[in-house]
Amino acid sequence: MPRPSVILLFGFISFLGMATGRSVQAQEQKIGDRDRERAEIMLGDIHDALRKNYYDPKFHGLDIDERYKAYKEKLKKSESLGDAFRTVAAYLAGLNDSHTFFLPPRRSYRFDYGYEMRMIGDACYITELRPGSDSASKLHVGDQVVSLNGYTVNRKDLWQLQYFLNQLAPAPVTQMALRSPSGEVRKEQINTKYDQGKRLKDLTADGGFNDNYNLMFEEEKLRHVLRQRYLEQGDVMIWKMPIFDIDSDGVDHLMGLARKHKSLILDLRGNPGGYIVTLERMIGNLFDHDINLGVQITRKGEKPMVVKSRKKDIFTGNLTVLVDSASASAAELLARVIQLEHRGTVLGDRSSGSVMEAREYPFKTGVDVVVVYSASITSADLIMSDGKSLEKLGVTPDRIMLPTAQELAAGYDPVLAHAAELAGLKMDAAAAGKLFPFEFAPM
Repeated sequence: MPRPSVILLFGFISFLGMATGRSVQAQEQKIGDRDRERAEIMLGDIHDALRKNYYDPKFHGLDIDERYKAYKEKLKKSESLGDAFRTVAAYLAGLNDSHTFFLPPRRSYRFDYGYEMRMIGDACYITELRPGSDSASKLHVGDQVVSLNGYTVNRKDLWQLQYFLNQLAPAPVTQMALRSPSGEVRKEQINTKYDQGKRLKDLTADGGFNDNYNLMFEEEKLRHVLRQRYLEQGDVMIWKMPIFDIDSDGVDHLMGLARKHKSLILDLRGNPGGYIVTLERMIGNLFDHDINLGVQITRKGEKPMVVKSRKKDIFTGNLTVLVDSASASAAELLARVIQLEHRGTVLGDRSSGSVMEAREYPFKTGVDVVVVYSASITSADLIMSDGKSLEKLGVTPDRIMLPTAQELAAGYDPVLAHAAELAGLKMDAAAAGKLFPFEFAPM
């Protein structure tokens, strides 16, 4: 069965950077007949799911049956398991769809690059460093990443590079060309940290108690990092929303707190999207009338999307929404609705432009050793009330505000500080930068 509809960018799915399958060294060893057979089964399962469920029955003009045959032949030439995974991923990549992609089996090791990078305007910058990591000893927040492993880093291709490094081919070493805030250009070699686990995880009822427990514990750690955070100060509430994954009661509770204040600053920077039901509940709490979100374009036709207002139980105060290049999917839709309905002000950077509706289809192969994998497949395009899709375009803020390399290096947050000023709250960029400190997922 497919998992619930989400409007979700893959960046969240690869957040932890860990999976089950092969060790670092084994991943690039010569592929065996059994692993090649498994890869062919994966490609076949994904091909069938795509044919039955992709929102565009014409597949943007691609002949996916011929494409499947071609990539099945390519699998026969794969020299490693990692190479086979890249071939399966490339089969789907031809659709050029932000929400249709392959999620390979989880590996038996965790890996951590020790740094976070993000597009700010048209340049990519180091934004976070894990204390004690190799990257922390060689990189600096505010460094511009000019190239990574020989690839020029730009807004259009960054997501593909991150998908490659986080899902398909984790790199033991990353080579970076950097430009410091002062303009100095240098090169660094960053060693990836690995934590080797069991070669294969046993998730069966008989033998899998410890492995199931460990996976649940990993999910709990991620859930803590992605928790909803907020600050109430005077007439202002600042809500740091990292993901659209809370239920209606949770949304109503936080909106109930917001109603006690004159202004709400909703920080959606870095938010990759999430569940449609969460998006709809957010909208229902912000408008005193039903909202025509737009039209879903599915393989069965068009379906209007109307979101019901909660009427009297809504937040009616001043609203400011913050977005950046990593704000995606549901986060982008909410920001755009605010603009179209003239409900508030959107500040920050142009958003990701990754706005489709998708479902995740899980698969497994094997009997004694079960290999689990999945594919995200787009089920609908979303045409908004202005007749346009945000896919590949994103949301352009009412006021574009980009922190400088120097402000990143100093830990300042000028965007949040300006939003606070608009709400009548005195807060400088240094103080704003300390409100919601970034948290790495524990290794």
